[in-house]
Amino acid sequence: MGMQSESHKTIAPYEPKTGEDYMSPEQLAHFRKILENQKTELSKEIDRAVHVMQEEATIFADPSDRASQESDMALELRNRDRERKLIKKIDETFVKIDTGEYGYCEKCGIEIGLKRLEARPTASLCIDCKTLDEIREKQMAK
Repeated sequence: MGMQSESHKTIAPYEPKTGEDYMSPEQLAHFRKILENQKTELSKEIDRAVHVMQEEATIFADPSDRASQESDMALELRNRDRERKLIKKIDETFVKIDTGEYGYCEKCGIEIGLKRLEARPTASLCIDCKTLDEIREKQMAK
């Protein structure tokens, strides 16, 4: 067992009981908990990074130091941006849980499936629609 991120270690994958409905209240509570953990982790990351950036914001006199500091900053900001986008996606996912849309593909409406949601709790497409999307993106990129 390698090092696992804190949020995944604490919550074991959901084991549905025999005959249990897909996206039962227990399943929804399970995924809500995973998402809440992820959101807390991301918020901590952002806070930590902001502190680091404030501490490092001392202006270096040496231009080469400054250049490397600016590229570090740019990288930090890109990471923060990604984390903020993920938090937004998590918030949108909470809305889906509340409205009963969670766990179903937003394109074709079929069940996304517990295994896929365990791996990616914010998934909003079934694997087939996701794959088609990626193929389309590749074709567009050409």
